[in-house]
Amino acid sequence: MPQVQNALRKTNARYVILVLIFIATTFNYVDRATLSVAASAMKAEFGFDAVTMGLAFSAFGWAYTAMQIPGGWVLDKYGARLVYGIGLILWSAFTVMQGFVHLVSFTFFALFALRFLMGIAESPAFPANSRLTVMWFPNQERAFATSIFQSAQYFALAVFTPVMTWTLHSFSWHAIFYWAGGIGLILGVFWLVYVHEPRHHKGVNQAELDYIEAGGGMPDMGEKRATIRWAQVRALISNRMMIGIYIGQFCLTTITWFFLTWFPTYLLEARGMSILQVGVVAAIPAICGFLGSLTGGLWSDWMLRRGYSLTLARKLPIISGLMFSSTIVLANYVQSDVVVIVVMSLAFFAKGIGNLGWCIVGDVSPKQIMGISGGIFNLCGNLASIATPLAIGIIVKEMGSFDLALVYIGVLALLGAFSYLVIVGPLKRLELSEDGASREAPAGAALPAAIGHARS
Repeated sequence: MPQVQNALRKTNARYVILVLIFIATTFNYVDRATLSVAASAMKAEFGFDAVTMGLAFSAFGWAYTAMQIPGGWVLDKYGARLVYGIGLILWSAFTVMQGFVHLVSFTFFALFALRFLMGIAESPAFPANSRLTVMWFPNQERAFATSIFQSAQYFALAVFTPVMTWTLHSFSWHAIFYWAGGIGLILGVFWLVYVHEPRHHKGVNQAELDYIEAGGGMPDMGEKRATIRWAQVRALISNRMMIGIYIGQFCLTTITWFFLTWFPTYLLEARGMSILQVGVVAAIPAICGFLGSLTGGLWSDWMLRRGYSLTLARKLPIISGLMFSSTIVLANYVQSDVVVIVVMSLAFFAKGIGNLGWCIVGDVSPKQIMGISGGIFNLCGNLASIATPLAIGIIVKEMGSFDLALVYIGVLALLGAFSYLVIVGPLKRLELSEDGASREAPAGAALPAAIGHARS
């Protein structure tokens, strides 16, 4: 009875934190997507070809990817609250500045530089999201929490792509960058004022902290700043399970970056839609991705509560989602625009279901270097932010169509499913000593099968 009463009295500050993570991640993706909406107008104004536009799209990815490990180190050193808040203010400022690139004679280089700087500022964001959910949420709620912040990317595209296309049509491409960055600046200040780590948050009580800790959360993780050794990093990146997870995330992120960069252009050029039609139509797959992400998180947590192993509960949605995402290639074989959007929507819904990689990182990463582990994971995934815009730009220029580009995306989706099925194996938390020696502790039930037996 005392335990029941204690549980009833616990606060729910973790859900407020989750809402703020969701909002910050939404504008993280709004700022990334600004260029994809402005691209058609900027191509016409400045005479950029497909390869030049692909280079501009990829500028963010070069910096974002290169800074993942340094960003993870900074995160482990100074904590998620401070690093995330400052990063949010900086990337929003660089977004606003992109609206002024027409004022300089070297427009492309200014645009490339600002996208590059934005990538640096955003680099700690997703490792910070993962770190915060590990600190604030017990295991049985973490997939749902992860799916919430992961779904922000789809929410951003679904809600704000129509807003940005309307802004472009009614005002100019410059205005897209002004308002998106301006909102982010305000949000960054609010983040620094309100967000704190669990032990220092005024809205949390001991009952909630006990609930988080009893369920496998780590509310004390931010209390001690980490001392990071290369031997620990080397042990992490040489682990077979982690290598398989990295490959899977690269493949999953490839799908994301097609929709973030080339999808509006695909609708304009390959399907012949107007810019206002693109604003509405591009939102439909994003809505489906949002729903898919929530479905994947709820599915995974439901399986855990039903007694299934962590391995099965996490990997089954990911493998299923990646396999069904490969159906994007069917868009090459239909003429109806309606059917094309249905195909794209189903593929993005499936991708959303499989978007649990960050949850797995929280489940298996060594707690001493959680930030660096997330940084390495995000580095590998966001190599796709460089490769995808460039590869599709080259394919479209050389082939004169998007057909082979969709095949490229479908093949990588299948490769990601193969990696999780064959390479990753059972999910176990890695434990590292100071000299880098590693051992695997169960992160749920450790089972010998590729996905795991039905129950732990």
